[in-house]
Amino acid sequence: MDMDQAAVFLAGSVLTALGFLVILGAILIANNLIAKYWKSWGWQFYPSWMNEHTPQFMTHEEATKIAPTMEQKDQDGKSK
Repeated sequence: MDMDQAAVFLAGSVLTALGFLVILGAILIANNLIAKYWKSWGWQFYPSWMNEHTPQFMTHEEATKIAPTMEQKDQDGKSK
């Protein structure tokens, strides 16, 4: 590869990268302009069960309703 081919390759690479940046910028500007009127299709990348709420832990009021119990052990220290 001589100097002329290297210069053309460098210029082409730089111009290609700048072209991609201009296209990306145009897409972002267009997206921001229509975002006000954009309606979701209702699709998602993950299953719906991942969107459900996690289980709730016991509240203090529910804990006071449960009678405390003691574990009974025999003479050998084993639980009955």
